[in-house]
Amino acid sequence: MSKERKISEAVVRRLPIYLRYLTYLQQVEVSTVSSQQMGKHLDVNPAQIRKDLAAFGDFGRKGIGYDVDYLVENIRQILKLNSEIRVALVGAGHLGHAISNYNVYMNDNMRIAAIFDNDPGKLGTKIAGILIQPLEELEQTIKAKNIRLAIMTVPAAAAQSVCDLLVEAGIKGILNFAPTTIRAPKHVRIHYADVTSNLQSLAFYLT
Repeated sequence: MSKERKISEAVVRRLPIYLRYLTYLQQVEVSTVSSQQMGKHLDVNPAQIRKDLAAFGDFGRKGIGYDVDYLVENIRQILKLNSEIRVALVGAGHLGHAISNYNVYMNDNMRIAAIFDNDPGKLGTKIAGILIQPLEELEQTIKAKNIRLAIMTVPAAAAQSVCDLLVEAGIKGILNFAPTTIRAPKHVRIHYADVTSNLQSLAFYLT
């Protein structure tokens, strides 16, 4: 575990990219792949790929490369995708609806297991078969369903208070779509999905 704690966030963020490509190779029945081949298709330096994977173990064979099935299995274990991970969604607006409907396509043992909102007009209705519950039921539901991750698609003004509720309920990781920075204890990981900032950075490259 001490080795795992030293792994940089950049490496962890690249692992799902490798996994997606390797899963594609499985679908087209490719059994082995080299770091050079991976690097070419993913636009990542092959040496970086080898270094990233070596941080978790010795998965490749010199002159042969990586066994695709074996590497997929190991990356899934590293990312803790080998068992079901339940996710809570807070915010049943248009974005929340879209994310909830995406549940059907999630195939890595991750699924939205509960949805919460504070709009009385939405409570008791369902999205993709999941009942929308009031925030008052958040803590009890999260603990009962053993939910450890959450997605927030709430207005910026409500983001910190919702984050506090999630932390109190035992959530360990939050994907925040609200256009604001939130604060949480060190043991809770926050990732941001800021569409506006990403578009603004893309605008820099316009000619």
